[in-house]
Amino acid sequence: MAWIDVCDAEDIELEDVIRFDHAGRTFAIYRDLEGQVFATDGLCTHEQVHLADGLVMDDTIECPKHNGRFNYQTGEALRAPVCVNLATYPARLNGARIEIEVS
Repeated sequence: MAWIDVCDAEDIELEDVIRFDHAGRTFAIYRDLEGQVFATDGLCTHEQVHLADGLVMDDTIECPKHNGRFNYQTGEALRAPVCVNLATYPARLNGARIEIEVS
């Protein structure tokens, strides 16, 4: 497995999310209030809406379509209508760059 360069850390505000597409897949990349980075599948498990259009609050992403919520650090589904967890991926800072590892 190889680390994939995503973007500069400053491209994502603290407590926010961006969309990242790579090799025909889409991901959501998050930055928490401490500047740590996280990555999940980009689409809600309920209706395949992109989570980058959602609202980040603490360690939670709220889907913009039906307000389902996930913990973006663990992928855990937290509030209906979502009931299937999100896949998560290793993410790290390499200098000022964010990288993710996907298989």
